[in-house]
Amino acid sequence: MARAATAAAGKRKANGADATSVTKDELLKYYREMLLIRRFEERAGQLYGMGLIGGFCHLYIGQEAIAVGCEAAKRPGDQFITGYRDHGHMLVAGMDPREVMAELTGRIGGSSKGKGGSMHMFSTEAAFYGGHGIVGAQVALGTGLALANSYREDGKVSFAFFGDGASNQGQVYESFNMAAVWKLPVIYVIENNQYAMGTAIDRSTSEVELYKRGISFNIPGEQVDGMDVTAVKAAAQRACDHCRSGKGPYILEMKTYRYRGHSMSDPAKYRTREEVDEVRKTRDPIDHVEEMLEKNGWADEATLKAIDAEVKKIVADAAEFARTSPEPDPSELYTHVYTTVEQGA
Repeated sequence: MARAATAAAGKRKANGADATSVTKDELLKYYREMLLIRRFEERAGQLYGMGLIGGFCHLYIGQEAIAVGCEAAKRPGDQFITGYRDHGHMLVAGMDPREVMAELTGRIGGSSKGKGGSMHMFSTEAAFYGGHGIVGAQVALGTGLALANSYREDGKVSFAFFGDGASNQGQVYESFNMAAVWKLPVIYVIENNQYAMGTAIDRSTSEVELYKRGISFNIPGEQVDGMDVTAVKAAAQRACDHCRSGKGPYILEMKTYRYRGHSMSDPAKYRTREEVDEVRKTRDPIDHVEEMLEKNGWADEATLKAIDAEVKKIVADAAEFARTSPEPDPSELYTHVYTTVEQGA
């Protein structure tokens, strides 16, 4: 087992968060949101296998606590921007599961009218600025969102999500430098799922503690248990407070683990089934919340099953909508591509 994977499967770090730092209603909300992502992604995987989703499809199964915990620390108007493993971020940002699933199947009912697909969805209404297919590109764009926030003095914070593989891209460090110089309100969330596209982090990265990447730019950072939604929320709140106080950017390295391959086309033969099963058994973020709810007497098995049934119904409805929504008219190829300016304007 790789050193990085061993660390991911180790003892859960508290990071200053436990059941006393969250209310019953909050924890039930986090549970439902994580379960929605899990069930949505499971159904997306099924639709991909049936040929209803084409192209690339990167599932978020195992990493649900990160998007949910960061969303819990946001204020209205704060932005999310991420890479191509993006369905979970869309759902917690408030995008309609029907529209997200229909976009995956390339239908007109999708959030981007079927033209964005899995990797390039977008919703300014939900303050979600994409899904981006170019590795690391969203980091520069997220820094630009923070520059706009700073210029407008609107108090908003930009969350730029990227993975351990993208952390080695050059534009990431250009962004770090600019954000530090101009003290931009941006939180760089590194979703360290240990393997990038398929290479263990300790085989590709000289410094595996990625939160330290900001040291030379004087950007503070911390490592967080990305499998614990309460720890994520607490760390994201600290980062938000730092940014809103005018101190500049912050780095959060979320130690997490994806259960599926890098994409649906990846058989993930670079790790053993036993390794994945061990993380599922000892570190699953949804199981952890279930344990907290039951331990505190906030939910019993019947309550949790009812939530699961509700979520499954939502996902089934989204899948049916995605299957039956019409395909875009060919004329849509020419919309939202260019902006025409009237003569004399």
